[in-house]
Amino acid sequence: MFLLEFAIVLLCILIGARVGGIGLGVLGGVGLAILAFVFGLKPTSPPIDVMLMIMAVVSAAAAMQAAGGLDYMIKIATNILRKNPKYITFIAPAVTFTFTVLAGTGHVAYSVLPVIAEVSRHNGVRPERPLSMAVIASQFAIVASPIAAAVTAVVGFLEPQGITLGNVLSVTVPSTILGLFCACLFVNKMGKELKDDPKYQALLKDPNYVKLNHADQTPAEMKISPTAKTSVGLFLFGALLVVLMGSMPSLRPVFDGKPMGMAHTIEIVMLAVAALIVLICKPNGHEITQGSVFHAGMRAVIAVFGVAWMGDTLMQGNIEEVKTAVKGLVESAPWAFAGALFILSVLVNSQGATVATLFPLGVALGLPAPIMIGVFVAVNGYFFIPNYGPIIASIDFDSTGTTRIGKYIFNHSFMIPGLLSMAFCLGFGLLFANMFL
Repeated sequence: MFLLEFAIVLLCILIGARVGGIGLGVLGGVGLAILAFVFGLKPTSPPIDVMLMIMAVVSAAAAMQAAGGLDYMIKIATNILRKNPKYITFIAPAVTFTFTVLAGTGHVAYSVLPVIAEVSRHNGVRPERPLSMAVIASQFAIVASPIAAAVTAVVGFLEPQGITLGNVLSVTVPSTILGLFCACLFVNKMGKELKDDPKYQALLKDPNYVKLNHADQTPAEMKISPTAKTSVGLFLFGALLVVLMGSMPSLRPVFDGKPMGMAHTIEIVMLAVAALIVLICKPNGHEITQGSVFHAGMRAVIAVFGVAWMGDTLMQGNIEEVKTAVKGLVESAPWAFAGALFILSVLVNSQGATVATLFPLGVALGLPAPIMIGVFVAVNGYFFIPNYGPIIASIDFDSTGTTRIGKYIFNHSFMIPGLLSMAFCLGFGLLFANMFL
């Protein structure tokens, strides 16, 4: 029954991706209807916090765009990247990696995805390359973040064996940095150049597309408004504030003995930043909602609403069967621990839940701590099925259409970057675990 339900979920994703626009999200609703009314699965709670985080970030980014800030950033990036614009495929994942390490959540990537997409397009770089690696880096950086729930859980499970946080980070930090860099070397050549991409060239012949995305302007010709610098400063201040509050929980208010969650922190900070941009820079209110960033962001919200909710309902409705299957795999072949981590993370979309489920099993089976730490990065299987929030958002932010879900679902833009990153990070992880532990 699970396989049949899984097939229906994949079919809805496939049809939704083919329809385009809000099709991905509304087809998720169709899948949910079938799972609930036909198979009797109880719907889980919608991913409200993910949706609200996207909306808050998009509100700030759209206000910045209307105030001329996005054009200003693109113009600066053009000057920096003029000699070799291909560097953005390396710079973008470095930024999202750093944000995640400091904030402890990959969702901070939302704040830079629209900028990456636009800077790439205006520099003639295929946005699929930096966007895919930026999203992958934001996921993989979780295992290198000292404040991430998954990392603290690993330390807790392995502490009786003398493992400290420093031991874990001594393996995960260098292995993920080197692994992602090696993956970028390959991804930097992935796909056709924009000038040679037939689908993008066809889009440029559409007057409506040209008007919406300002494709008739080159970055050097853009007129920068007087409020552009201020809007960029406010937006970057908000992003920096999110990172600082993520890395230093003491900066967040405490409720019931615990610091306010990062989801609420991101939502509040970015909404406040949007308000400051509106009040100080006074952009045209109509232009805020008519810009390409706002349109893409709202499509992403609807897509996350339908697809992520559908996927979570499927997995939670079959969670015991999933856990049993993965547990049996590890018990029959202890060397397959990395594969079990990867498979379970694909199914439950949570590094923390994957660690909580399988690391106690690894300890009980007597797996060496260096092996478990060396393959810890395998908990980042989110990219395999394209229903993760930042993946969906980046697809919608890429107005060139190069970042997409393929005809067969699994041939999406994030598969090759994700598999390359996983292979390199696992290799370096096992190497450093053997050296340092």
